[in-house]
Amino acid sequence: MTTYLLKLGELTLKGGNRIEFEQILKRNLVTMLKGTQAVINCTQGRFFVHCEEAKEAQVESVLDRLIGIAGWAKARICDKTPESVIAACIAEAQELVRSGAKTFKIEARRADKSFPLDSYGIMRAAGDGVCEAVPELQVDVQQPDQVISVEIRERAYVYGYSHRGRRGLPVGSAGRGLLLLSGGIDSPVAGYLMANRGMRLEAIYFHAYPYTSEEAQKKVHHLASILSRYALPIRLHTIPFTKIQVRIKERAPDQWSTVLLRMAMMDASGRLARRNKIHCLITGESLSQVASQTVENIQCTESTAGLPVLRPLIGTDKEETIRLAREIGTYETSILPYEDCCVLFSPAHPILHGNLQEARKWYAQLELEELLQEALHNEILEKCSADES
Repeated sequence: MTTYLLKLGELTLKGGNRIEFEQILKRNLVTMLKGTQAVINCTQGRFFVHCEEAKEAQVESVLDRLIGIAGWAKARICDKTPESVIAACIAEAQELVRSGAKTFKIEARRADKSFPLDSYGIMRAAGDGVCEAVPELQVDVQQPDQVISVEIRERAYVYGYSHRGRRGLPVGSAGRGLLLLSGGIDSPVAGYLMANRGMRLEAIYFHAYPYTSEEAQKKVHHLASILSRYALPIRLHTIPFTKIQVRIKERAPDQWSTVLLRMAMMDASGRLARRNKIHCLITGESLSQVASQTVENIQCTESTAGLPVLRPLIGTDKEETIRLAREIGTYETSILPYEDCCVLFSPAHPILHGNLQEARKWYAQLELEELLQEALHNEILEKCSADES
């Protein structure tokens, strides 16, 4: 049986609400570990996952994607005696040498005060034992290649290499948000960042067939599936928007078409969110990245939302967004050459600094109420999960 020790980061600051956050984290773990037969328990600020050796790769993949932990490590469990702890530290040191480490230090935490050595005594005794048994490793308390950690709890745990976690708050601990998911680079990253702050996601995609292809729709479904690796299963609402885009093309000045299209999308998103008791909208907008994202045009487009609009990328440059997209695995799908409706209907010279009153005037003249109701009535609802990605 293999044991993994999970370190809780931000959750430890939650005071009286901490138990609720831990329960949500455990629920998420159970969902993500389905099929591994892993056993989860929690004690004194640590989660432990126990699994069969054959399931290690599957469990480690989950821990790499789990939002809400500061880090995790494969731990050795031993008796709570100085001799057993030192022996486990020596075994861990031998593993570190095989992985190329040259220097080390010992860190110890004694939650059980009945243990005969205090934290400093553990570090000194274990350090001496490693130096004697594994002379290839040298002590470096300032910048060691690896740290061997000892935790004395209900049992003694020893671990070396510790993996950095995704941090953040457990998904589902901060309400629900509706992500405006296009086929581009930005919106999946925006969704990931809000999931990292504990938000449970649903997604909405506006499809303008035949102007946008079925491949574009499949691309968005795949992006939602990749995102669900971190954010848990996502409900994707696909809204047919062709009639609305044609109406905008027919009745509005060309330079206003992008802003008005965004206003219609925000209007539809707000209606769908309220209908499903979702608390806010999420977009991948970054200030002044494109014409519709100047501060004036953002004011115009959000005016129809009727809900808070969260923009986690608003101050992020494209290079940083691409770095995050590569990290979470959405980039290669996002750059597939299937354009969304926003790109295909973009005017040659869009308005850059739209006036809110003028935008509202043009939007009212579109008379979209019936078309919006029809589009929302004809939505296609799918559940996207990590199994599909």
